[in-house]
Amino acid sequence: MSSTKGNTSGRSGAGTASALPVSRLRPAYQQVADQLRELILDGSLAPGDRLPPEGEIGGNFGVSRSTVREALRVLASQGLVKTVRGTTGGTFVSHIEPDQISDFLEAGIGLMSGSAALPLSAILEARELLEVPATAIAAERREQRHLDALRAVTEREKRSRGRSMKFQEHRHFHGIIMEATGNGLLTMMTQPVFHVLRTRFLNTDSPAEFWAQVDDQHEHIIALLDEGHGEAASAAMRDHLRHIRDAYSEG
Repeated sequence: MSSTKGNTSGRSGAGTASALPVSRLRPAYQQVADQLRELILDGSLAPGDRLPPEGEIGGNFGVSRSTVREALRVLASQGLVKTVRGTTGGTFVSHIEPDQISDFLEAGIGLMSGSAALPLSAILEARELLEVPATAIAAERREQRHLDALRAVTEREKRSRGRSMKFQEHRHFHGIIMEATGNGLLTMMTQPVFHVLRTRFLNTDSPAEFWAQVDDQHEHIIALLDEGHGEAASAAMRDHLRHIRDAYSEG
């Protein structure tokens, strides 16, 4: 008498698969939010545009008004839309300010920092990838006001007492160089990194000699920027950022 063994190929019954390789659907409100976000990001909905009423949006997507309201709350939490009350109110696409972008990036980097996904070494490497070439651009585009501001910051840094105050001026120094590039996106990208490094990783035990070297390096970079030597200024920034790595520690 023959026996029938169980099928181990992932099928059961009369040729029916026991598990299908399908992707789980996201909640309805999330799908609505995703599609509205895409319309905002691709420019189909521009800053200041008023979204249709909730009922009309729900009709377009085939969902209830409560689902639309939840989707709009998601977009509002991301700063993409805002709701205005009153007879002339409604839900509008937000005008995003640079500070909002920096704040959002800082929050995300801060939450991830120190984890396996974003260790200190990755943050420092990303900083160098941004600032080293940016310094060469700053050497070409800097104005006298930038040089004056850099010298003033360096003088304040020398007189500062306490590592925290010195680092504050140090951060201003690097921020001015990013501003001198004339590229606002560079400032938006680097400021959150500065803040996270200071709040999460700053080593307050660095000796006075360490910060004296930082002052000297800053003065050297200013001189190269003043002379317009982009390549040399970029190389000096690379050396400086590698030196300043010792100001940070994990744990």
